[in-house]
Amino acid sequence: MASRYVNTLKPGDPFRDWLAEEVVEHRLRNKKCSVNVFKYDSSHTVCRYQFMGENFSVMAKFFAEPTGRMKDYNPYKGMMNEYRNLKKAASVINVAKPLAFNKKFNCVLVTEHIPGKSLAWYFNHEEKLYERLSAVAHMLRELHENTKSSYNKENEFRNYHEVLDHLNLDHETREGFNKLLGQWWYSSLLNREQGCMVHRDATPSNYIFCKGKPYALDFESSWYQAHPVRDLGILTAELKNEFELHRGGGWRAEPYIGNFLWEYCTGEKDFNYVTGVLPFFMSIGLIRSARVHQGNYRNYLIKEAHECLKAINKK
Repeated sequence: MASRYVNTLKPGDPFRDWLAEEVVEHRLRNKKCSVNVFKYDSSHTVCRYQFMGENFSVMAKFFAEPTGRMKDYNPYKGMMNEYRNLKKAASVINVAKPLAFNKKFNCVLVTEHIPGKSLAWYFNHEEKLYERLSAVAHMLRELHENTKSSYNKENEFRNYHEVLDHLNLDHETREGFNKLLGQWWYSSLLNREQGCMVHRDATPSNYIFCKGKPYALDFESSWYQAHPVRDLGILTAELKNEFELHRGGGWRAEPYIGNFLWEYCTGEKDFNYVTGVLPFFMSIGLIRSARVHQGNYRNYLIKEAHECLKAINKK
């Protein structure tokens, strides 16, 4: 994710002093160093604070400064929710660990800065993509296996309808989705005894590779009691989307998708189960993407999401 330089903070700046004197004091040799600020494009104000001469940075996300569509929400609740989610995930997998939070500074959450290339970079360059996707698959499996809980099937369907609501589809198209969702609901395919914690925002920019190891970022929208294949569906939809837009067709993503799913699974039986329910969650991933596109490509994503749901008729 690209960033741009926006400021340099000197000693005496309240936020710089809080970071240097309370959050990372033990990491600094020079407590009076200036701090360069780099801003990222995100759904909130997100900045990297680079301590000059220290070869060290932290990330800060300001929940009271939304920049995306969501404006009407509780920033303190959002800050604490992501803090708790990161703490939970950090006990299982590599994440950008939370360091501090502070309501006074526009509900800021400070985390480690993980240097490296994102999975999105490997998507864009199609370099070591099998290897990187395998590493993410193993990490997601660790997260899902070690956070088992009860399962809330209703929540999966409620969320699907909420995303559809954002698209403002015409009546005929919406009814087509509603009919297929009803078939999925009444089938036994999505029934299961156990759910787990899911990342939920399993997009390529939220996985960073540092010294060959994957790290997960941004757990604000993470869920509990969820279906594990949700994360796989979002990521495979993103992969198909990338190849459709920039690599000559979504069909070219299929070998990568197949390998990613196989690496996630524990064997053939597990693979058959995962691929059986994947169309439902891949469909969610596609309509999520449709929210940020316009025109013909938006229509393509909606059509593909609808086609995924039709897989229920082949079971």
